[in-house]
Amino acid sequence: MYYSTTYRSPAGVLTLVCDNEALVGLWIEGQKYYGASIPETTALSDDAPVFAAAKRWLDRYFAGKKPAAAELPLAPIGGAFRQAVWRILREIPYGEVTTYGEIAKQIAALTRKKTMSSQAVGGAIGHNPISIVIPCHRVVGANGSLTGYAGGVKTKAKLLELEGVDMSRLFFPAKGAAL
Repeated sequence: MYYSTTYRSPAGVLTLVCDNEALVGLWIEGQKYYGASIPETTALSDDAPVFAAAKRWLDRYFAGKKPAAAELPLAPIGGAFRQAVWRILREIPYGEVTTYGEIAKQIAALTRKKTMSSQAVGGAIGHNPISIVIPCHRVVGANGSLTGYAGGVKTKAKLLELEGVDMSRLFFPAKGAAL
């Protein structure tokens, strides 16, 4: 059984989903793939201890503190490749960015392959079911483009600005631009 609740944030209304043990979803209203990883309907509930912990985490995050993803019990639903990418995302420090290509290199090393497609990594990042906590917004294009955020690039920029990222080398992609 899955439970859901909402949280009003500076990034918009967030929907949180848990299995009563761990957070399995956190989506920004209108986000691409919203709820896609949850295999069944959810029951509304504000009572789950996981939600209380997640809301405290979000309060701290939006207050400019630096909570770590490891502070919450997380159980994102996805295959082995996506799980590997999401584990790497959790290691990106608050206020810093990395590129799709850098994550592709890390995945290639983990899987003992010569190379890994940045586009494949981008697909896994785009399907991240626990936005903000698993910080996919901290991944940018190699040229500094704010491309590829399922919650919208303006929201991505807002989250990076909140974290104090130097935005001077980052830019909004041209419409239709790829990674």
